[in-house]
Amino acid sequence: MTKPPFDAKELTVGQLAARSGVAVTALHFYEEKGLIRSRRTPGNQRRYPRDTLRRVSFIRVAQRVGIPLRMVAEALATLPDGRTPTRQDWALLSERWRAELDTRIDQLVRLRDTLSDCIGCGCLSIDRCVLRNPDDALGDTGTGPRRLYTKPLADQTGFDPPPPA
Repeated sequence: MTKPPFDAKELTVGQLAARSGVAVTALHFYEEKGLIRSRRTPGNQRRYPRDTLRRVSFIRVAQRVGIPLRMVAEALATLPDGRTPTRQDWALLSERWRAELDTRIDQLVRLRDTLSDCIGCGCLSIDRCVLRNPDDALGDTGTGPRRLYTKPLADQTGFDPPPPA
């Protein structure tokens, strides 16, 4: 696929995929979810406004830092007339995501610093695990990897995480 001319007002799905590095199927999925939009030609082919390339990049960067597509869609929905995010928009949206990212960073730091051959699940199967959960005591506090829950998650779940082992 050749690179589209810089002054092209619209891109085909193949051009958008080639230029963005995102699979055509992913672009179709993004469109189905309302993250991007296209118009149809008389031959029923998709044509995307050129600024969709920036919108796709925005989506991919957000995904890369761990922002769920649901949150990306909510953020994009706040933009007037469904326009493509500007630099100022990115600054505002990323600030809103700061707490979510801080929580994820906290979880990753706990995982890195306390777990060597265990994922913190509280299972009973690894007898040498420093986070071993004898008699499944953590099962009484709820589901999931209880030892990995951080303070923000504890607030959501009502579970106070134990200190790192």
